[in-house]
Amino acid sequence: MSWTFFSLLSAFFQATTDAFSKKVLRENCDIYLVGWARWCFAVPFLLTMLLFIHIPTLDQIFWLNVFLLLPLEITALILYIKALKLSPLSLSIPFLSFTPVFLLLTSFLMLGEQPDSSGLLGIFSVTVGGYLLNFHTISRGTFEPFRCIVEEKGCLLMIGVALIYSITSNLGKAAIQHSSPPFFAVFYFTFLSLILTPIVWFKNRGTFLKGLHDLNYFLLMGLSCALMFIFHTLAISLIQVPYMISLKRTSMLLSIVFGRLYFNETHIKERLLGSIIMLIGVLLITLFRF
Repeated sequence: MSWTFFSLLSAFFQATTDAFSKKVLRENCDIYLVGWARWCFAVPFLLTMLLFIHIPTLDQIFWLNVFLLLPLEITALILYIKALKLSPLSLSIPFLSFTPVFLLLTSFLMLGEQPDSSGLLGIFSVTVGGYLLNFHTISRGTFEPFRCIVEEKGCLLMIGVALIYSITSNLGKAAIQHSSPPFFAVFYFTFLSLILTPIVWFKNRGTFLKGLHDLNYFLLMGLSCALMFIFHTLAISLIQVPYMISLKRTSMLLSIVFGRLYFNETHIKERLLGSIIMLIGVLLITLFRF
């Protein structure tokens, strides 16, 4: 099967995981518990991969990148889940498109790389798409769609997640290069779950088990998250990372559809249009950098 098919499957299960997360968050489940469950309930499914993959020798560079990733990844997860809780799926998820925008900026600051016309056009497309997500408010003023983004806490948090992802994507790539894609998927989920467990237990002491009141949704969330990562690593082993990630960003279109179908979210047409334009921007930036 081609990397395109694996990438699209990864996008589908990414959107599905987010939908399950939104479902349990609407039942007033603790955000730390939901974030922990996304990873922890995926671990049993991922561990089965150990039967079929080679376990590489791990060097100092691998461990250095893992320990640099830990605080950033945990912070991103908390912000991500909080964004899902505070804002509609169809409004918050598209702002992950700012990750390649931040990658352009960090490349300029750290490496001195200058974006060409396609990179600048990509930034413009992502910005225009973000504007269109709240286009229904334009009757109150030209800049009202931008003001709505600032006032929507979930959107701001997701932009923060995109910024962190622009850093962790490079660290994660280095860790994969010093191990292997499937091993890193299994190890990383397991390691992060172990680190998060005492933190979540402390924050939910006395109510930890009660928070897991509906195991069916948590199991489905874990299975979906595991499948997302399995197809992610399969795709990434067949093609360069940026191309795979760009195609995986189609998950935001699915999130908009799920937001309408399962959570009765509104203004879907303009959010689909805005997200498509943002996705075009992501593709333009990818073509510029790679």
